[in-house]
Amino acid sequence: MAKSKKHDEGQTPLPTHRLIEVRLDEASLSTHSRDVEHERQVAIYDLIQQNAFEVVGMDRGPYRLMLSVAENRLLFDISDHQSQQCAVFGLSMSPFRRLVKDYFLVCESYYQAIRTATPSQIEAIDMGRRGLHNEGSELLRQRLSGKVEIDFDTARRLFTLLCVLHWRG
Repeated sequence: MAKSKKHDEGQTPLPTHRLIEVRLDEASLSTHSRDVEHERQVAIYDLIQQNAFEVVGMDRGPYRLMLSVAENRLLFDISDHQSQQCAVFGLSMSPFRRLVKDYFLVCESYYQAIRTATPSQIEAIDMGRRGLHNEGSELLRQRLSGKVEIDFDTARRLFTLLCVLHWRG
């Protein structure tokens, strides 16, 4: 990919190098709490509002993305703005397993803390939560390398959706 197209922090993506729709496969979702549903809705809304997303080797954006889970893989089904399929691939969840588990544990602590803990306790838990979230976002960017170019904020929102799809609580 040419250097001028690279999606790094602070650089505005081209209008075609973005997502215009993000959906989660309903069959991949399990029943979850209001907190998890809220995270899902916010992540999708924020993702559509601002993102940098480019399928490597294609210039058919803007794109539509369907995320699902099958056989311990996160599946990306990517179409162009006219709903013509561009790419389908899966990422193994194995490299994410420990990180997602830790993230879920910290999130549960955070949701409990916001109801009963002191502001300093909430802040400490939230810092840990953000740290794990950042680590998961960077791992997702690495795993997508060569397939899809995304910026850090897009990776953060996609990591949130990856977690929502794997929530079994």
